[in-house]
Amino acid sequence: MARYRDAKCRLCRREGMKLFLKGARCFTDRCAIERRNYPPGQHGLNRGKLTPFGVQLREKQKAKRIYGVLESQFRKYFQWAESQKGVTGENLLRLLELRLDNVVFRLGFAASRRESRQMVAHGHFQVNGRKVSVPSFLAKVGDVVELRPTSKLAPRLEDNVNAGRGQVPQWLEVDAGARRGVVRGLPLREDIQIPVSEQLIVELYSK
Repeated sequence: MARYRDAKCRLCRREGMKLFLKGARCFTDRCAIERRNYPPGQHGLNRGKLTPFGVQLREKQKAKRIYGVLESQFRKYFQWAESQKGVTGENLLRLLELRLDNVVFRLGFAASRRESRQMVAHGHFQVNGRKVSVPSFLAKVGDVVELRPTSKLAPRLEDNVNAGRGQVPQWLEVDAGARRGVVRGLPLREDIQIPVSEQLIVELYSK
């Protein structure tokens, strides 16, 4: 399975903002944005002004990198969102939010989406009592996401929950003690607190 294996901090520097890809490190002065807030590469300090296409491309790249999705999969999500009723951009973000690795992250069980992806892929979580090891699995309203009884991750989850780096969104409900979460509803746009203009992504793919 293809995945990005290079330095994660380069992605934040390329987008010029914290994407919170490395968990606790992003909240310290060791964060790359705090130390070198300019794009990576030989010409990072001398990049010119973006064209309208460049602005749209950066928004798409930002969304892909936040959720850890590669191009072919991201395009499939867009096509799916376009076929649904409602606003295409909001549909796209809703699909990305409902990914199991993102749900685990939003519940506070992982310090980053990268960590939650690894937890899910290694089979540490179950949905409605059944083991699910596919990070792209889409959760539905009413699904119960919880740590498997045989998992050895309990101390790690407790550390992540106690860190309290983010508030659990309204569409989720968490029982930290039982290490269980419930999808109470579909995420609305105001519940998705990410620095992305989804309309620019729609314009890019609509050309």
